[in-house]
Order: sequence, then structure tokens, then C-alpha cells
Amino acid sequence: MDAEGIERALTRVTHEVLERNRGTDDLVLVGVRSRGVYLARRLQEKIRGIEAAEVPAGIIDITLYRDDLSRSDQQPEVKGTHIDFPIDDKRVVLVDDVLFTGRTIRAALDALMDFGRPRNVQLFILVDRGHRELPIRADYVGKNLPTAVTESVQVRLLESDGRDEVVIACAEER
Repeated sequence: MDAEGIERALTRVTHEVLERNRGTDDLVLVGVRSRGVYLARRLQEKIRGIEAAEVPAGIIDITLYRDDLSRSDQQPEVKGTHIDFPIDDKRVVLVDDVLFTGRTIRAALDALMDFGRPRNVQLFILVDRGHRELPIRADYVGKNLPTAVTESVQVRLLESDGRDEVVIACAEER
């Protein structure tokens, strides 16, 4: 995906979110660190432009909720969660860049439940690459991108990488 493809996907998904939720009442966005945060902010801006409404956006850090912490020799770097609004009885759109095994989203759901009990949680993923290990499915997908397990999907965003693009790389190119 190039920058235009990412922009089109975000615009389409924003309309899908608004249609499914019948507007913005009780709607909140939570981005999974790190690129999910930038995508959540972009969705927030698009919603503001379409509905002239302010939808709260927060950040969730899943570092301490990962199921592979005991397998790593490295100390995890916790960057922090910032959800300064209630999520009880809200419709939460969880936002991340790539859906692969489902383990990141499982960790994000665990972390999110520490903040309250949402009415429901919907999942927006920019790229769904398949190869699930857990029964997790996105409600909103920017692009389905079939890949081999040996490949990696790299999402690059202007805010963190200086350009918008999605590329598939072989494991050696990571």
C-alpha cells in the first residue's frame, strides 16, 4: 500500500465505523502502541471532519500483558497507557496496524479490561495478514494482505517513519 492507499482505507473504515455505530455517541478510540496510536489519531481527525464531533482517543501499552515475556532475555520497555476517559459502557474501537497471530490483540483486550467494562469492543486493523493462532477477527480491515509465515509486513507511517507505506519483506530483510 502506498500513502494514497492508506488514506483511502482510513476514509472507508471511518465511514464504516460511523455507520455501524450510528454516529459517535459513546464511541471511543484506543490505539495499541505504537503505530495503532497514530492510526487512532487519524481516525479521530477523520471523524471530526465528517461528523464535526470530538471522539476521545487513548493509548494502550500491552508490554506487560504479552504472553512471551518469560521467553525473552530482554527487559520489556513500558511506555505507558493513557486512557483519560471512562470506557464503562462505551463502544471501544481498538486500533492496531497489523493483525497476524492475534496475540497482540489478546494482550490489548486484557489490558483494556483493567480500565473498565465497555459495552463492546470493535477492532480496526490496517492490514490483516492471516496466520491466526487465536480466534480473533477484525471488524474493520483496511486491506487483507495474504502472506507467507516467513514474510513480515512492515507498516510505515509518516508520524514515526517519515512516510506512509505498507511493504512485505522476507524474514531476512526485517
